[in-house]
Amino acid sequence: MLDSFSNLSPVLQAFIACIFTWSITALGASIVFFFKKVNKTLMDALLGFAAGVMVAASFFSLISPALEMAEELKMTTWLVISLGFLSGGVLLFIGDKIYDYLSKLKKEEKNSKTKRCFLLISSITLHNIPEGMAVGVAFGSLAYSLTGSTLSSALALALGIGLQNFPEGSAVSLPLRREGYTRGKAFFYGQLSGIVEPISAVIGALLVLKIQIILPFLLSFAAGAMIYVVVEELIPESQTNKKKDLMALFTIIGFMVMMILDVALG
Repeated sequence: MLDSFSNLSPVLQAFIACIFTWSITALGASIVFFFKKVNKTLMDALLGFAAGVMVAASFFSLISPALEMAEELKMTTWLVISLGFLSGGVLLFIGDKIYDYLSKLKKEEKNSKTKRCFLLISSITLHNIPEGMAVGVAFGSLAYSLTGSTLSSALALALGIGLQNFPEGSAVSLPLRREGYTRGKAFFYGQLSGIVEPISAVIGALLVLKIQIILPFLLSFAAGAMIYVVVEELIPESQTNKKKDLMALFTIIGFMVMMILDVALG
């Protein structure tokens, strides 16, 4: 099977690899079907855990490779990464303010819940776009025999991203379920956040030589967006629980688990 896969075009390889990563996102989102009732302590613990996962992923899966890639491309590393990171956070900040303004005009009672759901979906979707591109670049570079480009390393990257997509899928579907969405809708929006990966993987593979120049910016951009939503929504929401210290511990555990996965697969 591996031989047959290696004979495919890099674009098709990237697409298949990110179909896998999307399927793991869907698997994570499907966790909502296993809960008959939404327990606040459990949901807050999972939110805290997801916050830790996202913080770890921001560095180990996004910032760290962005730094290495920027150095290889002879960029002004600190400037590119800083601008990308700040841009990701500022974009969600602006979107948050625009949403608040529109919410005041509509005067809807469920605005805060809808905003929280919107931030969760948009931030993780933004995070998945450069991840898909990263996989596309990894497979696309195989056609040009670039230094360090091997099929095993590209597959390892797809596997690592796929594993971290499981908690990301649940990080979207579980809060949506908590806000009153049906299990079907919560699952749909949870898996939808990962569907951009196969699309962006194909784009990355097709434009590998050009996209490689802006990939450090895109990776750090996604990291900034993730940190914003963690600080703005996930951690504050988990800390509304009476057992705040326990929720903080789940955040640390989430960070540790994601760190181990990234380092072990690195």
